Amino acid sequence: MAVNYAKCVSVSVDPIEKKPLFHFHPGSRIVSLGPNSCNLSCAFCQNWEISQEICSTRDVSVQELLGIVASHNPTQVAFTYTEPLMWYEYILDFALIAPDVEIVLVTNAYINEVPFRAMLPHVAAMNIDLKSIRSEFYVQTCGGDIEIVKNNIRSAYEAGVHLEITNLLIPGLNDSPSELKELALYVASIDDAIPFHISGYHPSFKLNIRATRADEVEEACDIVSQYLQRVYAGNVFIPRYSRGSR
Repeated sequence: MAVNYAKCVSVSVDPIEKKPLFHFHPGSRIVSLGPNSCNLSCAFCQNWEISQEICSTRDVSVQELLGIVASHNPTQVAFTYTEPLMWYEYILDFALIAPDVEIVLVTNAYINEVPFRAMLPHVAAMNIDLKSIRSEFYVQTCGGDIEIVKNNIRSAYEAGVHLEITNLLIPGLNDSPSELKELALYVASIDDAIPFHISGYHPSFKLNIRATRADEVEEACDIVSQYLQRVYAGNVFIPRYSRGSR
């Protein structure tokens, strides 16, 4: 059994838009929880206290989780906050005892193809964090391999999982117009109707670059929306890129 099996950093009931998922049961609320771990080491990690460091947890068995879901929203649960794929066995065990509960993953999609494909029949929706379109960004800043993520994005889409994508915009690292265009074209090559969320970064963990300005998020949305139909500003309010605008 995995050492972090059932060890949970937080359990909450969130608006589904907070995941963010704007086109999967909009307006609903969803039980949300996550483990104390991650399989990437992003220098800019926005939740490093619970993903990169050891923190307090409490055990939540799959049976207890089923009871929590039933008492709040008996139809859906999100594995989120850190990296849910680090809870691989736990999520599959929950899926086996709760076949009628829709499972949502908010994930970096960084996992070998075979176990990822094995999980897909149990997953209703995902928001995948696509951190950059450049291989060197993943290697140097996250300690990962972008090709694994790209392959898994396509696999999730082809399996019929509801898919939305998030990109964290970091000044000087992944925000050039050419990179944003390439990123959008990659997503459009799968389906230009995939909802795409652009969020602003703030200094965190090992990175002390200044925070992303709202106008920079808006400019990035302008670029990406030339190639994608559903583009949203993730954590700043920009009316034409807010929920309900598309």
